[in-house]
Amino acid sequence: MDARVKPAHDGGLGMLWAVFTLIAAAAQTARNAMQRELTATLGTVGATHVRFLFGFPFALFVFLPGVMYFAGYSLPNPPAIFWPWVVAGAVTQIAATATMLSVMGERSFVVAYAYIKTEPVQVALFGLIFLHDHVTPLTAAAIVIATVGVIVISLKPGASKVSTRRSTAIGIASGALFALSAIGYRGAILSLQLPHFVMSATFTLAVGLLMQAAMLTLYLVLREPKVLGNIMRAWKPSLFAGFMGAFASEFWFLAFAIATAANVRTLALVEVLFAQGVTRFIFKQPTTNRELGGVALVVLGVLLLVWAY
Repeated sequence: MDARVKPAHDGGLGMLWAVFTLIAAAAQTARNAMQRELTATLGTVGATHVRFLFGFPFALFVFLPGVMYFAGYSLPNPPAIFWPWVVAGAVTQIAATATMLSVMGERSFVVAYAYIKTEPVQVALFGLIFLHDHVTPLTAAAIVIATVGVIVISLKPGASKVSTRRSTAIGIASGALFALSAIGYRGAILSLQLPHFVMSATFTLAVGLLMQAAMLTLYLVLREPKVLGNIMRAWKPSLFAGFMGAFASEFWFLAFAIATAANVRTLALVEVLFAQGVTRFIFKQPTTNRELGGVALVVLGVLLLVWAY
């Protein structure tokens, strides 16, 4: 698959993608914290499904109609190439979310996040291969520095070698799946070739979430029907997680529409800072000097990325 579309950030939108990314990162941190709590009662698949089942109504019946009404855009007629891209994004995101929640159950919130945040390097590689997204030497350096930062954070002295290897493997695999999902969704957005990036992003989000909700609902009906009942009984926290998931995804997609996935996902490493706050003040887990050193590298990488843009 190949989008073959000129990146939209050439349209004079400047650093708007960075604003979108920061909003998305903050919203996603809140959603992940809620999903982590739901995993204890709903299981990994159930907690994964919450973001899609309770997220797609917001995208389909609030965000999309809102864009159409206030901006005056009409629904696009997607080309055939749109569908493989969006299916790839939807399926890999389901798998990525499930593996993320699985590793979060074994390690601290920040450390689990850190393994997954090897994603930017993989995004840059996949973006180059599938979308021909250009990565400058300075941007590549920023990605490497920030990634080294999350690896430093992820190293946990005292953990068993077996546990560490397993957690690392799961986290890196989850990062790869998230990277493929980002590339799939960016490919879908660009394949629409619309003059209005907001409609491209919002339409892709609505279609993707609808697909994901349908796929996981069917799976649960066939394999774990009791989980659906548990989800419905936990509708209040699930509704919040679903809304925050859809809200975060809307801004991720807006950023993907106007900047490369590598830039967006590298700047998204500020989630580590947000996760530090969640870990320290909500989950009451201490932050070590080593983790603080890793955070400093992440900040340095992010600042270099923004400066290089």
